[in-house]
Amino acid sequence: MRLVFCGTPRFAVPTLKALLHAGHDIQLVVTQPDRPSGRGMSLLAPPVKQAALEAGLSVVQPEKIKNNAEFRTQLEAIQPEAIIVVAYGRIIPKWMLDLPRHGNLNLHASLLPKYRGAAPIQWAVANGEPVTGATTMRIDEGLDTGDMLLQRELPVAPDQTAEDIFPLLAEMGAPLMAETLEGLNADTITPKKQDDSLATLAPILKREDGLVDFERPAMGIYNRWRGFQPWPGAYTLFRGKKLVLHRMMPMELRGEQSVPTEVRVERNRLFVDCSENSRLEIFEVQPEGKKRMAAADFLHGYQLKSGDRLG
Repeated sequence: MRLVFCGTPRFAVPTLKALLHAGHDIQLVVTQPDRPSGRGMSLLAPPVKQAALEAGLSVVQPEKIKNNAEFRTQLEAIQPEAIIVVAYGRIIPKWMLDLPRHGNLNLHASLLPKYRGAAPIQWAVANGEPVTGATTMRIDEGLDTGDMLLQRELPVAPDQTAEDIFPLLAEMGAPLMAETLEGLNADTITPKKQDDSLATLAPILKREDGLVDFERPAMGIYNRWRGFQPWPGAYTLFRGKKLVLHRMMPMELRGEQSVPTEVRVERNRLFVDCSENSRLEIFEVQPEGKKRMAAADFLHGYQLKSGDRLG
């Protein structure tokens, strides 16, 4: 097919490469502008731009697309049969939705209608889902509400973080999009409407989402820590300053009552009580303004004792 590809981060690169490998004619790659990055704040090209240029593809980087007459003229001249959208980071305007005969096709990193929104992988892991997946869908004017085309599941191990799941879903979703185009071309795919009553939201993450609430059960805190890697992570307050929790493990208590937020110190090991008779063991922390350190070093340096509190 004659395609236009819209994408920005590393997550979208495997799909771009899969479509090229499948023999599709990608006339144009649309990605976000280069952004300042690093200590020197030098401009850094998005991963999709880098991959597209390596493949010899034409690239445009419009700051805005909704009322961009030049960009619209460019796409109308191409007359793509489909526009592929993978983590592009812009709302697709109606004129663009209406342009190709197969529509604008999106690879969404969840099993829709669950986890509609900007952070589906993070929230699926944060909520302790044992299975997530990818969905190809036809974009409409709603928030991830369009008709579904194909889906594939991916099991989530109890110790996997969102950071672990991102590349797995990217690699799994790439052939799924190629398969979707093949099915649409052969008229073997029947679009399926989403059941809105089953929808859940996965809003963009905020820094505050990483603040640990020890009134939650330990497993819930642990799952949120897994889901919010690498950002916003998990943090609490200790003696009025920020304390980042880098590694942890939940446990259930037997024969004793937990006191949420209360610290337990046992032989150079650091534990924090949570709700529902549960406890977290903290293995690694980072006090504000300091480097990461093992829990034992933190206990020695800050003279923690059982009965102290976090939060």
